[in-house]
Amino acid sequence: MEPKGGKSSATVELGTIENLREVSRRRTEDRDRNELVRLGKNPVLKRNFGFMSIVGFSCTVLITWEATLILFLSGLQNGGPAGIIYGFILIWIGNLSVFSTLSELVSMAPTSGGQYYWVSMLAPPSCAKFLSYLTGWLTLGGWQGSVASGGYLTGTMIQGLISLTIPSYIPHGWQGMLLFWAVILFAVSINAIVSSLLPKFEGLILILHVCGFFAILITLVILGPHDTSKDVFTVWLNSGGWSTQGLSFFVGLTGNVFAFVGADGAFLMSEEIRNPSLVVPRSIMLSIIINGSMGFAMVIALLFCIGDIDAALATNTGYPYMEIFLQATRSVSGAAVMASIIAILGICATVGTLASTFRMFWSFSRDRGLPGWRTLQKVNTRTTIPLYAIAVTTVIACLLSIITVGSATAFNDVILLSVSGLYSSYLICAVLLLYRRVTGGLQHATTSEVSIARTIAEGKLTWGPWHVPGTFGIINNGFAIVYLIIMLLFSFWPPATPVTAASMYYSVLVTGSIVIVSIIYYAIRGRHEWVGPVIEIQQ
Repeated sequence: MEPKGGKSSATVELGTIENLREVSRRRTEDRDRNELVRLGKNPVLKRNFGFMSIVGFSCTVLITWEATLILFLSGLQNGGPAGIIYGFILIWIGNLSVFSTLSELVSMAPTSGGQYYWVSMLAPPSCAKFLSYLTGWLTLGGWQGSVASGGYLTGTMIQGLISLTIPSYIPHGWQGMLLFWAVILFAVSINAIVSSLLPKFEGLILILHVCGFFAILITLVILGPHDTSKDVFTVWLNSGGWSTQGLSFFVGLTGNVFAFVGADGAFLMSEEIRNPSLVVPRSIMLSIIINGSMGFAMVIALLFCIGDIDAALATNTGYPYMEIFLQATRSVSGAAVMASIIAILGICATVGTLASTFRMFWSFSRDRGLPGWRTLQKVNTRTTIPLYAIAVTTVIACLLSIITVGSATAFNDVILLSVSGLYSSYLICAVLLLYRRVTGGLQHATTSEVSIARTIAEGKLTWGPWHVPGTFGIINNGFAIVYLIIMLLFSFWPPATPVTAASMYYSVLVTGSIVIVSIIYYAIRGRHEWVGPVIEIQQ
């Protein structure tokens, strides 16, 4: 029998549950809005990302296990099988240290400004303005290099697939450039046209990321030839002709370093994530653990099943992993399917990389750090997407692709910019956090309602809900700094001897050029407009 009101108890209970969910949703929205207001920023972006969707985003931007295959050559030539394995472990531990350090900062101030915002609040007042400005340019340069790297590597992988299936095909630079543009165009369409579907898109790609890993790993292990443990764990190579094996080992780390570039993409999405002060740190650390585990397993499998190393190095595809797939499956079709999974995931990673990059453009423009900031900061009212920032990011990436027509070697400097630019910004943040930590400039929060402008002015910065406590936190920050300095140094190192003008990496000049341009603009105009992160809302 139904109640007199005519509604069943089940209907009433369902309505109550829906009401509770609505109340909870509104509380979350209010909390997130208040947190952003505390940072002095006006909420204009929709918070479409939850925990799992941002984990998917972080994992698919990192694509660590895929990148270990794509950039396998550098570690094999300098370090050999043993160098790749021990180098991967070192890089994995180093990234856990670096991103646990940066996660402490995003928990304190979850904003799309990321590194330059944190430098502004951590640095001494005498240098905070310029240091935060410089950090913004370095971060932006690193992310722009990452977009270009994604387009280039994916485009040339598609050319490699064609070479694998049609041995008579001769790849040309202009063809790679057109494929580069096609990849970027796809990334733009996802971000600009169907931006509201980006979280769901990243969730689907996470499934492919995991399923593709097991499909390739199992195929390699079952069908591929098997080397001995001695061949894998004790064989070192020094094909670069360096004076010591140790130096060769560090030169060969670049590929593994690049495999972890992009974990900070979630920082730049902070203003679109629900409960970011907790969700962002947890998602980043989980994504590094997941991707690191998968990457390490893939490295071990690949080295045990490598087969004929000379044939892999001499492959006409340009990517040794494709030849290793061919040797394992003894089938061109099978190898092509496996390699296609890597290429598809490379395209999808470029989608996420572009998303992070144009958000960095928008955020830095919002704080008046770039020429044309008045236009670049505009957000489309219908889509809540900064379309001008997307356009500029895309145009710069496409212009950089022209370099590949003349010299693929020269484009390596753009790829390495993603390492040198981002690692430089990480280093500045880590040094300043350690400085604040050891000088007593951080304390536990008594309330989350105090504005960031007030805490900076009073010199009383407070921890967020996620941080590494006590002495262990200090040690962790110190280790991150040492790791970043070493990796930054070797990101500028040439790949082999003798060093010639043709073989030299000019990434130090590319990075230096960004610094010089930023300083010139700062001296002419930037110092009059840039005051650090703009406080849009006063509490």
